[in-house]
Amino acid sequence: MASLAKIAVQQVRCHETYSLDLAPKTTVITGRNGSGKTSLLEAVYIALRGSSFRGSDEDIIKTDRSWWRIDMQFSDQSKRTITYDPTRTSGKKQFVVDGVKNYRLLTKYKYPIVLFEPDDLRLLSGSPSRRRRFIDTMIAQIDTGYGTTLRKYERALKQRNSFLKQPNISSDEMFAWDVMLSEYGAEIIEKRSMFAEKINQYLDDNYRRIAGDSGQRMTIHYSHTLVGNIKQKLLSGLTSSYERDRLLGYTSIGPHRDDLIFMYGDRLASTVASRGEIRTIVLSLKFIEARVIEESTGDKPVILLDDVYSELDESRQQTLSTGFSDYQIIITSATNTSDAQLVAKL
Repeated sequence: MASLAKIAVQQVRCHETYSLDLAPKTTVITGRNGSGKTSLLEAVYIALRGSSFRGSDEDIIKTDRSWWRIDMQFSDQSKRTITYDPTRTSGKKQFVVDGVKNYRLLTKYKYPIVLFEPDDLRLLSGSPSRRRRFIDTMIAQIDTGYGTTLRKYERALKQRNSFLKQPNISSDEMFAWDVMLSEYGAEIIEKRSMFAEKINQYLDDNYRRIAGDSGQRMTIHYSHTLVGNIKQKLLSGLTSSYERDRLLGYTSIGPHRDDLIFMYGDRLASTVASRGEIRTIVLSLKFIEARVIEESTGDKPVILLDDVYSELDESRQQTLSTGFSDYQIIITSATNTSDAQLVAKL
């Protein structure tokens, strides 16, 4: 897989125009807050994955401008261009990869990415949706059909929730949506469970390697309780919860309500682990994410580190740099780091 060589943006966030050469190993982007460091990582993410990790396509347009453009060049001289123009009647976002135009980034052109943001350090203390998003993002980079299943589930869930608020909808009329939710939901549950177990294979060893022998075993568990025929049991649960869901106004069971549970010994990690221990857990998860992606795809992911050094002590900063030393890394930081091959100051 070719490495990234150059990124250029036009009318992206606060940037009118900006181009940046990228080192084969470590590139550090420095600058004051608000100077657009994260926006450049966002542009890299869009070029490699097809969508933003921060907001909608419309959000990315620079204030008082009407379109944006991102150009990416690789070490093998291949190129791609992504443009977004909301005034177009169709194909508002376009991807041109080596001269071929599409309205989405085809799977074969997507690069794996591990993104590490300061908010990730609140993974354990944040909402269940944050933890679901973490595992869903990992699975989607490995399983090309998983993202489609998630979107189908979310559309069916939105429709069922809408029907629940209507006064004259019977359980029979709801049944078709229950069938769809159970089909897509069972696939989501099964894959999340499988990946939670894969994370478990590495989590404790990774944690101990960073923190030393703590005497407590670190584990992760997916919260669903369905076993056996998950699809049928989920369908039965949706059917039996119809009256309750009508009163609540939303669908109360399914993978959109599940969680990832982190255990420190036999207790919830979020309640007993110190701030430093939680940071070590999250650091371990990022290393595992890169390892699982590489083992599953055969490609090394690009590592994007968005101002996380400021959130880590010196020891964990060194662990982060060493742990990702075999990957291409792009870092945003308020200050330079000693292992950078290339430093760009905004």
